[in-house]
Amino acid sequence: MKPRIALIAHDKKKDDMITLAGQYRDFLSGCTLTATGTTGSRLINELGLVVDCKHSGPFGGDLQIGAQLVTGDIDCVIFLRDPMTPQPHEPDINALVRACDVHNIACATNVSTAHLVLDGLILTTNKEKQA
Repeated sequence: MKPRIALIAHDKKKDDMITLAGQYRDFLSGCTLTATGTTGSRLINELGLVVDCKHSGPFGGDLQIGAQLVTGDIDCVIFLRDPMTPQPHEPDINALVRACDVHNIACATNVSTAHLVLDGLILTTNKEKQA
């Protein structure tokens, strides 16, 4: 089964998301990707990835992804957060991260952790292909 990954990035972290996704482009192109609005649009336009775009975060995109997570349709979340800028939809962000914890879904909130999660998914996917 293809990994189902949600990709989210706050405004000041969108360039980091594009760089990260570019580094893992080959792997991500074989995954089912979901993203919030602007992040998803940039992944499509700049990297040519196939992405199911939800609303932007402040307009409910985080909640849409949270709903998919709760129903078992997301395997991991890469959420590059900007801890230095207040977010108007902070309750939605907290709900999404909490849902990851409740449902035991890997959630990377910075680039270093995202590398670890994606590298782990690559290893797991390769082992499944060999079995």
